[in-house]
Amino acid sequence: MPGVGKLMKQMQKMQKQMEVAQAELANRELTISSGGGAVEIVITGQGEFKQIKLDPDFLKEEADFVSETLLTAINEASEKAKAESEAAMGSVTSGLAGGFPGLM
Repeated sequence: MPGVGKLMKQMQKMQKQMEVAQAELANRELTISSGGGAVEIVITGQGEFKQIKLDPDFLKEEADFVSETLLTAINEASEKAKAESEAAMGSVTSGLAGGFPGLM
């Protein structure tokens, strides 16, 4: 089976590309602003929250409004990080189906 060696090399190459993509995601910081700039969140491409900044005037608002705005900002940051990760991993695995005929 001469194709097995080629398959193994392709898999090793893809694994290295995934490791590089994951390292890039860990270093990529995304900044998400919500509530008209009252909340700013910094998150990595891997979904690690790095910083949350709150406008002091924002904290004078009603507690329910502050909670809702924070939750919205956190969810938006999480979704953006997930999209970044999926895009990065998708670019690495996009050739997978074409590289392994009959498997996908």
